[in-house]
Amino acid sequence: MKRYIFIILLALSFSAKAQPNINHYKYIIVPEKYSFLKQPNQYNLNGVTKALFEGMGFTVYYDNADLPTEIAGDRCKALTADVLEKNSMFVTNLTVVLKDCKGTVVLKSKEGKSREKEYKTSFNLALQDAFSSLNDFRYTAGSTPETSIPAPATTTTAAAPAQEVKTEAVPAPVSQPATTGTKLTEAVLYAQPINNGYQLVDATPKIVMTLLKTSVEDFFIASNGGIAGVVLKKNGSWFFEYYKNNVLVSDKLPIKF
Repeated sequence: MKRYIFIILLALSFSAKAQPNINHYKYIIVPEKYSFLKQPNQYNLNGVTKALFEGMGFTVYYDNADLPTEIAGDRCKALTADVLEKNSMFVTNLTVVLKDCKGTVVLKSKEGKSREKEYKTSFNLALQDAFSSLNDFRYTAGSTPETSIPAPATTTTAAAPAQEVKTEAVPAPVSQPATTGTKLTEAVLYAQPINNGYQLVDATPKIVMTLLKTSVEDFFIASNGGIAGVVLKKNGSWFFEYYKNNVLVSDKLPIKF
């Protein structure tokens, strides 16, 4: 019996050493063009990728930009992002990966999916779906990023039969249905121009959300400080769309430009 326990502990030890160390990374480099696209930043996917990582607290640069001295002289201080596509006739499938300077994948999202027929919408929704699995991955200045990569379990043994230990089960999160078409706020939000976009303010005035322009008309990268998504116009109305518990949420916004 002791032999089997030793083997299990040894395996867990190797597993712990094999876990990629991503705690010290602050910078992420995003390519200006993904291999499955024909043009740089097509469908604004590269721009959305950059904005979503920035929303997680990282400092992000394009690979064709002038990099700061800290990482220009040592690319191993930064991770490189990539988005991978899996061909499918009716479903867009995208996966986000982060690699270190040796090309080793240190973080990988789930496979984001979308069944929308229009390419621009489908690719962006699939990308947001993929990023939804990275919600626990954050970088805060002065601390280390949290990752959703599970730590190895700890195994303990007892020399003699122990008393029964009662454990309290933690309920699994329940996915909530999408609130498509619901209003995020009843009050009118006023769009004030800023560099590269707008800030939405209420009558207080208080900044409610930031919108960044894209190359697509009536389509913005959006953040309300806690949630990153997109704001787009559909059937004459504006919507803030994002993923929550792997479910697409679409909140109607009364915006006045």
